[in-house]
Amino acid sequence: MRRIWIYGLLAVLSAVGWAQQYGGTVVIAWGTDAVRLDPADMTDNPSETVLRHIMDGLVEFDENVNIHPCLAKSWEVSEDGKIYTFYLREGIKFHDGTPFNAEAVAFNFNRIITQNLRRTALFKPYIESVVAKDEYVVEFKLFAPFGAFFNHLAHGAALIQSPKAVETWGTEVGKHPVGTGPFKFVEWVPGDHITLEANLEYWKGRPYLDRIIFQVVPEASTRVFRIESGEAQVATRIPPTEVPRLQANPNVEVLVRQTLRVIYIGMNNQKPPFTDVRVRQAVNYAIDKELLCQSILGGYADPADSPLAPLTWGYYSTGGYPYDPEKAKQLLAEAGYPNGFETTLYTPKGRYLMDYETALAVQAMLAEVGIRARVQVMEWAAYLSMLERREQEMFLLGWAPSTADGDWVLRPLFHSANWSPRDNNSLYANPEVDALIEQGMRAMGQARYELYKKAQEIIVRDAPWAFLYVLKDINVISKKLHNVQYLPIEILLVKNAWLG
Repeated sequence: MRRIWIYGLLAVLSAVGWAQQYGGTVVIAWGTDAVRLDPADMTDNPSETVLRHIMDGLVEFDENVNIHPCLAKSWEVSEDGKIYTFYLREGIKFHDGTPFNAEAVAFNFNRIITQNLRRTALFKPYIESVVAKDEYVVEFKLFAPFGAFFNHLAHGAALIQSPKAVETWGTEVGKHPVGTGPFKFVEWVPGDHITLEANLEYWKGRPYLDRIIFQVVPEASTRVFRIESGEAQVATRIPPTEVPRLQANPNVEVLVRQTLRVIYIGMNNQKPPFTDVRVRQAVNYAIDKELLCQSILGGYADPADSPLAPLTWGYYSTGGYPYDPEKAKQLLAEAGYPNGFETTLYTPKGRYLMDYETALAVQAMLAEVGIRARVQVMEWAAYLSMLERREQEMFLLGWAPSTADGDWVLRPLFHSANWSPRDNNSLYANPEVDALIEQGMRAMGQARYELYKKAQEIIVRDAPWAFLYVLKDINVISKKLHNVQYLPIEILLVKNAWLG
């Protein structure tokens, strides 16, 4: 019996050993390169993905976008909800050998709220000051209570980088990232690859992998080939048409995950005929969202009934607009367009999964109720420029709140203070919605949820958008790679992964 017990124990220990091996390089084949590796000055998903391997924040998201302590081990909140005191972990160093402490935290946040950086608007409206109270105690003072504060601290823009690196590199620091995270920056060959190496002195313990290479592979078919051939261990953003074949491959796993990204057709609420709410509602009734999800997206999307995705905090299911072309025709006639009208539907091509194909399908559906939409494809930079000039009529866009909180949908996209060139590209304005959003910023818990619920009901009724679908993300992972993490903010992490 004793011998059997020992053999059993050895088998368990052996299995554990094989499960978590140290060493090896993981190649991630993805479609687009990072833009700048400065958390306070980046807005793109690839940059944030790389940075979340190099840097840590005070708090962090898990795979269900719950928030957990990270560089901050604990905190206190004042009774009025305006002062947050964070107690930091001690003995941690940045990759350049300088100490992580309260001064470093204060430096990072004061930089972002006092300079005109790309993520300044994420923090400046509500942070009054950030002060180091002791070597490992930092205090945030807010102008007013802010219900989404911790979600903002878990955002990629709140990752903490070395003050010395910022001072050394200045405006070029986005090419020389230095953090406290599990991997160190090695090199960046723009348009080709970014290489990271293990931080052997990481405060949580050295990572299992030796290296990570983020390799730019624009063509999805080539990304698929790379992982099937073993040249890559991860391939991102895979089109639905490739999924059946990949699912039959015994060497890879297709990872399908819900995201926070809502794809929508915006309408210029200040330009006829879209000034009439009946026209905007008619557009919603004219679109068969279930058909889009099944036929165009291959089942890798779900119909949207709110500007918020179900995994976004504050989401409320409004019921949305059912497919009802007869109702659409009735509303158009009531609005004075019994024979429909002509318009232009602008779309990117390749920015979102099946975006152009979606635009063509919507064009056909609108034609059934008399709306003759000319589809115009634009290169992404020109597309954004067109929106900033407010020349849009109908336009396809997507939005995923990188804070995982409804505030970062409702405020940028529907508050009248944020018209283009900011993110309210539908030029929507409703004083009641503005007030609900502003009250929601200061409210907490259930009270905040009720405010967001009411705002969603009004927005869906006003129909500044045609609410299309919530995307799923399709990635492919080698079965030799274990413990890959996926955050619904469209961030795939291998910082805790191992090969075996």
